[in-house]
Amino acid sequence: MRIALSIVIVIHGIIHVFGFLKAFGFSEFDAISQPISKTFGILWLLAFLLFAVTLSLYLSYYRYWWIIAIFAVILSQFLIISYWSDSKFGTIFNLVILVAALIGFSTISFQKKVTAEVSDLFAESEKSGKIILTEQMLKSFPHPVKKWLCNSGIPGNEILQHVYLEQEIQMLMKPEQKDWMKAEAKQYFSVKPPAFNWTIDLNMKPGLKVVGRDRFEDGKGEMLIKLLSAIPMVNAKDSEKVDQATLQRYLAEIVWFPSAAISSYISWEPIDDYSANAIMNYKGTEGSGVFHFDENGDFKKFVAMRYKDASDAEPAEWTVTAINTEVRNGIRIPVQSEVKWKLDEGEWTWLKLRISDIKYNDQYLASKRN
Repeated sequence: MRIALSIVIVIHGIIHVFGFLKAFGFSEFDAISQPISKTFGILWLLAFLLFAVTLSLYLSYYRYWWIIAIFAVILSQFLIISYWSDSKFGTIFNLVILVAALIGFSTISFQKKVTAEVSDLFAESEKSGKIILTEQMLKSFPHPVKKWLCNSGIPGNEILQHVYLEQEIQMLMKPEQKDWMKAEAKQYFSVKPPAFNWTIDLNMKPGLKVVGRDRFEDGKGEMLIKLLSAIPMVNAKDSEKVDQATLQRYLAEIVWFPSAAISSYISWEPIDDYSANAIMNYKGTEGSGVFHFDENGDFKKFVAMRYKDASDAEPAEWTVTAINTEVRNGIRIPVQSEVKWKLDEGEWTWLKLRISDIKYNDQYLASKRN
């Protein structure tokens, strides 16, 4: 799409040059039969320059290229209307560029929205003091949970309050889909209060970009998916099912910041030597799931009955399985995982992810300052 739009801007911009050349007698430019005054000739040249600047900013990935593009389109369309009988087909070029500019604007608006949400998310947790987690704090927890937390390396370290991570993702949007789509995601967590903000950039064929944002904050959940950053495809919120589903997602993902397991809003019930049920209750939203661990104390999988979307009549079995576990920043966490749904027609593994970067507490704050 970037190449195609660049070609459109180049062709459309060059055409405006000929309007300038005709006005000053350098070219006949028979495509426009009407005479062009020198004043209008300067406007045709100005439109070309605006399109040239637009192209330069667009190719250099400048975030606000679309502002110049909109001015260029407005001026160009004014000239086209002034010479409508000969140049009306130029409106098609302007519409293509205008749509691209509006998508650029929507992308920036979406990013600013997420930035503001993340700032709010961390505002309270950044005020929390540093607390060192000790083995004494784990005495009352079920044996497999205690073993997991000790194996993770958190005793003797600061309790984690906020987390930033980046993910490399493969997705299947439908059970019948064969080809995995690649995406990149960023996620922010706050532990006290519990919250997360997850954004994803997904390139769909043929060259269509989809952005998504899942959010859990103040006990409420939201799921938002937009085509080309502008057209809402999913906007689920103000639903108890969505609230519970996002809370359960938060619960499953504490494996990336294990000290959250001792939070007051999570209670644990032992099942056997290798599993325990976790119940999370926060501001009226409650969800649960079973954590399974191996003989070494590594997280193995999380299983919950969870709503796939707000229209589901009943929850389905949802499983997050660890594929690979490594030490990152001194904490042992699953760095590769698979997520699947158990549906009536069979199991659907729809997501594979790898943690490409993760930062905790002061590490994250230092990266923000830099």
